[in-house]
Amino acid sequence: MLTIAIISDIHANLPALDAVLKDIDQRNVDQIFCLGDLVDFAPWPNEVIDRIRKNRITTLMGNHDERIAFDLPTVPLKKHSATETQVRFSAIDYTRQTIRSDNKAYLASLPRECRLSFTFGESRLNLLLVHASPRAIDEYIYENHDEQDLRAMMEAKNADTLVMGHTHLSYIRPLSSATTTDSIPKLAINCGSVGRSKETEPLATYLLITVSAQSQFSPDAMTYELVHVPY
Repeated sequence: MLTIAIISDIHANLPALDAVLKDIDQRNVDQIFCLGDLVDFAPWPNEVIDRIRKNRITTLMGNHDERIAFDLPTVPLKKHSATETQVRFSAIDYTRQTIRSDNKAYLASLPRECRLSFTFGESRLNLLLVHASPRAIDEYIYENHDEQDLRAMMEAKNADTLVMGHTHLSYIRPLSSATTTDSIPKLAINCGSVGRSKETEPLATYLLITVSAQSQFSPDAMTYELVHVPY
């Protein structure tokens, strides 16, 4: 059996990250992946990056990481009020002023997607990890996203399970079978946010995947659980 933890959207919240890493350690997880957005909003961008690097966690680039790494401008978002916009700009400016050069270079080196494949007899399950969507680093894919569009994105990337972050709202969404011969179920998953939850209970959230050793694929070969951690 293999266990995998997928975390995302830490946003410089060191206490939340430490609580999640402690929970992961207590579960004897084999591998950890991070979907990005290590920086901005909470005041510990360097400490969070240092923790990720120390633990050798495979990490993708988030849109906030990209902005800091490449000195991209901060653009106001229509969904934010004037007060929210001011606070957002201040938080991002704080990261720009305090980020160490080695951590900035680390952010610039991060990949934009990660693929994992698991074989069960003659069946193969392909898992695609991205920060926001397979198309863009800042596209919001909510639980009610058009299913045909989701399928098109996943088929273009040959993905059976798509795992995302970015929205800070976790969900596990099974997709309907395109054909009666589909041997691997299709899933769209958001692993939630470690450091800046937008859910009803603002707990640190991550995804736990358990892979069973089976000679043939069955529904319990891969199980997915959203874990909520207080901090």
